Amino acid sequence: MAVRAPQLQLTLRSFCLGAFVFLGRALEEGDELPFSFEEHVQRGGPALYEYRPLVRSFIESRARALAQREDARLALDELLREPAAAIFARAHAGPEPSEEEALYRTVLVSLLISTAEGCGGFDWDDVSFERAYGELESSLFGESRAYAAVAPLLGVSVVTQLDLGGGLRIRAAATGELARHWPEAQGLLPPEFGRATDRYCVLELERGLQAGADPPDAPAELADAVTALRLATAAPVAAGPVLFERLAWRPFGIRPVLPIAATQPAGEATRLDGFRGALTRELLERLVLADGDPALADSLDRWELSLFQNEPFRSEQLRGCFGSLLGETWALRAAVLLGDDSDRRRSLYASLRELGEGELATPSVADAARRAFVETLRHGDRETLLGSLDDALLGLRAAKLARTA
Repeated sequence: MAVRAPQLQLTLRSFCLGAFVFLGRALEEGDELPFSFEEHVQRGGPALYEYRPLVRSFIESRARALAQREDARLALDELLREPAAAIFARAHAGPEPSEEEALYRTVLVSLLISTAEGCGGFDWDDVSFERAYGELESSLFGESRAYAAVAPLLGVSVVTQLDLGGGLRIRAAATGELARHWPEAQGLLPPEFGRATDRYCVLELERGLQAGADPPDAPAELADAVTALRLATAAPVAAGPVLFERLAWRPFGIRPVLPIAATQPAGEATRLDGFRGALTRELLERLVLADGDPALADSLDRWELSLFQNEPFRSEQLRGCFGSLLGETWALRAAVLLGDDSDRRRSLYASLRELGEGELATPSVADAARRAFVETLRHGDRETLLGSLDDALLGLRAAKLARTA
């Protein structure tokens, strides 16, 4: 490997060597290195089990003592002379910590953890250090950095990777991929994840960030993707409960998914096919329309809240959903929008009128709210759509049949 900063490499290597001696002595004096017992589930095959040393937690619990050492002070002084290191540390640590604290946590401790994980403990290996340092140097001096956020996805399954646009995709989870970066991940995954047919996929966001740029708002972007999936499939989709972030291929953090996206509604899981995958992508692009249309945003909030409520509150939310989306004559407009012949329009109108008069929503009425929202988003201009529906009711134009959802 061509080293761009030989003095920095030498100083960081000295810090890691000294830390290995310090931590190895702690083990000799009776401290215990914790292990995780990981089960790697293989669909169609036996489960594999692995013990992994939790060097990250062992090092982080002694980070304060390591920071008092002279080799840590020398390493920090060298990092302070390198502007790229300060930018890298600020991107990882956020605005709160001091510059020295950010450098120590995100560079020194992270490099030490990566080296120790490569060694499988605290028996020094030059190759492991060189690999960890090479990754660090490419992150420090590169013009851009790879960002990724991954969250378990429940309620749907896919045959192949599915691109949702904007750096979002759905794919099958690789065996042990989360535990490799976050050994504590096993206790944060949903029950039966990796075993059940609707619990083996992940929702992933990937972006390339210019040096110094802030990471995206991953919880919000993943929540929008969950909403689009619920609209397109009517399946009990949820993500999380946490998402795992990487920056420059290094663990960046673990954050909670927004509660409404992390909670799984009732329903039957489904396989996401190519048609509904394309529909999900289109709806995800159109969800931004709600930012400039308060009535559309209110309708979406009410529909999604209705997925988690019991009666009579569920029906009240659906009444509000229809009213915000289609206006005061929502029952007539929805019947024209969704009915593909006169008999079905008449039947749907009767059911919607009963809902408007205070009756509880039937399953078909609840699904009609979802379908109406899908058609409104696909149209793109809600006010123009309402005018077209009124023209159809007055006989001024033929009703355009809605078959998407």
